[in-house]
Amino acid sequence: MPAPEVIIWQAIRRKRLKIKFRRQYSIENRILDFYSPQIKLGIEIDGDSHFISNKLREKELESDKKLAKKYGIKILRFYNSEVMKNLEGVLEIIFEEIEKRR
Repeated sequence: MPAPEVIIWQAIRRKRLKIKFRRQYSIENRILDFYSPQIKLGIEIDGDSHFISNKLREKELESDKKLAKKYGIKILRFYNSEVMKNLEGVLEIIFEEIEKRR
């Protein structure tokens, strides 16, 4: 697991939110970095491989929309650099979304 994912995983677990997140959760043809079935929230941490081409990026974003429409899953996306440079801001967004979806 890349360092930014480890950092997010540790923060989620430390917070003891009483909501379970699973790592590398598979749904249809997607593998979400983190997913909570209880509140239908997925978290994706995007590294360099997500920016190889605009076409691949657009395909991933379309897949996010499909998960939202078909299953009611919301996907939060963060860049590796965001996690490394602004962890508190990233966590604030995640925790606010968790509270909204409870």
